[in-house]
Amino acid sequence: MSRRWSAGSLIFLVAIFAAGPAGLAGQGLRQEIEHDLFTFGNCGQPLCLGGSLAGHGEHFIPAAEQNGGVLIGLIASSIAISVSNTPIASSSSGTTFRFEGGVPIKTSTSAGPIFAERAQTLGKGRFFASLNVTSTTYERLRGIPLSNLQFNFTHENVPPLDTMGMPTFENDLVQVQVAFNASTIVSTASLTWGIVDGLDLGVVLPWVHVTESGTSLAQILPISGTNVHFFGTPQNPTLTATSSTQGTASGIGDVGARLKITVAQTSHVGVGMFLDARFPTGDADNLLGSGAFMGRGLGIVSATWGNFNPHVNVGYTLRDAQDQNNSISLVTGFDQLVSSFATMALDLLGEWRVGTSALQIPPPVIYQYPYTRSVNVTNIPANEDNYLSLAFGFKFQTRAGMRIVANGLFPLRNSGMQPSATWTGGIEYNF
Repeated sequence: MSRRWSAGSLIFLVAIFAAGPAGLAGQGLRQEIEHDLFTFGNCGQPLCLGGSLAGHGEHFIPAAEQNGGVLIGLIASSIAISVSNTPIASSSSGTTFRFEGGVPIKTSTSAGPIFAERAQTLGKGRFFASLNVTSTTYERLRGIPLSNLQFNFTHENVPPLDTMGMPTFENDLVQVQVAFNASTIVSTASLTWGIVDGLDLGVVLPWVHVTESGTSLAQILPISGTNVHFFGTPQNPTLTATSSTQGTASGIGDVGARLKITVAQTSHVGVGMFLDARFPTGDADNLLGSGAFMGRGLGIVSATWGNFNPHVNVGYTLRDAQDQNNSISLVTGFDQLVSSFATMALDLLGEWRVGTSALQIPPPVIYQYPYTRSVNVTNIPANEDNYLSLAFGFKFQTRAGMRIVANGLFPLRNSGMQPSATWTGGIEYNF
């Protein structure tokens, strides 16, 4: 394989990836999840008891509407956030160079980190191309298994009395048990160009595939002892009902642009800056993107001592989405050349939200009659979504000049929508 043929093939691959169709099967996954899992019977509205006695069928709709943006939409929002925050491979890889008198001098020996950034840039006129596939099967939402999500919808406080629980039928609840499945495959092509020594410019093109399915079982808890709320019809009433949702969507995700600058570089230590912008090109209704701009700035310190290369990245992420917080991020770890053809990389990735979480769990509902009590609206805890993960992987150099990447990302905190592990595989090439 000639260098010219390899470089041309990779550029062609990136171009085809970017020019692909903008969407495939599936439309409106967010709306399907929010609507289908909580709509029972043929009323057409979430938590509408179409068969209940006259005037009582819509008593639970206000609870659905009031909490809809946070509680019912929590599942869909959490998936979209996880997709938009999928780690992207480092902007440079392989041996890096600086030029002195036109002579290339190595500034690194290993193939570099997988998700972290090092201060070294590619070198003037050099390119780096990569194609990575990241597969995630979600299992928990803030530590609660997706197979065991619970939502409690309370009755509205109806006039003429302003006392929750009076009349007595206000004590009735609709409890919804949800078993949900979701997985994503994010294929990311990137191309980085060393414009001059110490300055790299890159572009990131993600293709996202989302699959979701779920079933819900709603049960009316007639705590009041009355029979005014039920599913079905007055002739055939029932206290339980089921619903389900299933869908897939594919399309371009949030396209990114990246800039890295080497501020200072000695034979052992480098200092740099990294700027990353992601634009809302992904279809947010289909959970393919965040629906808003995201920008990140990092300070980089990396070192080289023989084949051992530690690094630290500290930065701030600005998110323009209503359901996402700005955050402070920290990545620290090392990459180690373990043989002439293999590099091992280990990193600790942390992200801490700034301010009160944008995905707030509504507070418990307080009843005053027939006695004072509170009802939690869900079993999902009101945790702050601060993330901490361990990444461990390898890069293998092939005889053709390409590198094969294999990595596992393991969450260490119960935050947001998370899997047990996220797997990444890919190929890289410098030219």
